[in-house]
Amino acid sequence: MNAISPLTAGTPSLKKPRMLVVDDEPDNLDLLYRTFRREYQVLRAESGVQALEVLQNEGEVAVIISDQRMPEMTGTEFLSKTVPEFPDTVRIILTGFTDVEDLVQAINAGQVYRYITKPWDPDELKAVVQRATDTYDLLKQRTAELNLAEKQTKLLTTVGQLSAQAMSTDAVLHLLADGLGQVLNAAVCAVKTETELGLYGSLDNAAQLLDENALVQRALATQTTQSIANIEQLDPSEATALYDTSTTRSHLAVPVIYQGHYQGVISLQWADAYKSLEDVEQLLRLVAAQTALGLKAISC
Repeated sequence: MNAISPLTAGTPSLKKPRMLVVDDEPDNLDLLYRTFRREYQVLRAESGVQALEVLQNEGEVAVIISDQRMPEMTGTEFLSKTVPEFPDTVRIILTGFTDVEDLVQAINAGQVYRYITKPWDPDELKAVVQRATDTYDLLKQRTAELNLAEKQTKLLTTVGQLSAQAMSTDAVLHLLADGLGQVLNAAVCAVKTETELGLYGSLDNAAQLLDENALVQRALATQTTQSIANIEQLDPSEATALYDTSTTRSHLAVPVIYQGHYQGVISLQWADAYKSLEDVEQLLRLVAAQTALGLKAISC
């Protein structure tokens, strides 16, 4: 389980924030590691080139601390190369000399958050890194909020097309399945009425599997959204054929109800297990009424 929900896929859920320390002097590298290893998951590199390889293999970190004077490339040169792929990472330079022009240029370009002169004071450096981590957390929170707003807009646009265009039932169901599946990062999205099915992704015998699935049956019986974020936590009695014959590891079933009458059901399935599907449910609540109205219109 590497993410809290499908909407945070690719964002590791870690007990410790991650940082990368870069210095060509082994003693300095060890000192930085010992300084931060209790509060951070510390990755190490002895050059800018090696550090880029570490980031390529390990992914984003919250903070990078880099020495300025290193062979092959300077610290500011290395940090500038990390900006396009990791814009939220906070960067700190350690320097034993005053190269004002390079440092000012890097800071003004947003490539460096702070610079610390050598020899550094451990308490001062810890305080700077803590502020840098707080800044990173705030940036990630804002990015997540923007992503959520973007997905909300895309969902509303997808559902809004139901009434804006004259389409067949089959076209409407596939439009919904494709739109919801892509926006919500699902492996499979099925939109099913009593007689027809729209499918995003691959799922053999989808209609039968959905009809027999306990989660879908409970959603229809209660007329409420039902979800399981990790099917390994399911009661054995609910481990139906859908989970045995597919890669599904988390599942959300949404009944589409218009004025108390069944119009269809939306089944969203992911190949990963998560901690929660609550944020997906919140997004779907925003478009539930429009979806129900759209399916009602094509059934008339």
